[in-house]
Amino acid sequence: QVQVAESGGGLVQAGGSLRLSCAASGRTFSSYVMGWFRQAPGKEREFVATIGLSGGSTNYADSVKGRFTISRDNAKNTVYLQMHSLKPEDTAVYYCAATRLYGGSYSRPEEYDYWGQGTQVTVSS
Repeated sequence: QVQVAESGGGLVQAGGSLRLSCAASGRTFSSYVMGWFRQAPGKEREFVATIGLSGGSTNYADSVKGRFTISRDNAKNTVYLQMHSLKPEDTAVYYCAATRLYGGSYSRPEEYDYWGQGTQVTVSS
């Protein structure tokens, strides 16, 4: 079992940058595929990015491709989401998630077993 906790959210102007962090507990962090999702008010939770066990495999939603970068540091039990060129439509609560269910697309919330409480990102125009 793993516990994850996000940090780094905040208020930023359009065009700005933020880096989110997700710290995980436990000694088996490197065995979890990690993902970032987001949920805006009145909308369903949507996939943002995912990263494989060693960090060599990543996948992004089309809406963030080229602007966001997911990375992980297994020695620090942490996954990051670097966000550049932020837009007002990126405003949402961002969630970190973990799974050891291998073989899926990792783009659906139901593929993940463990979730953080979320961190708010607000992009002003």
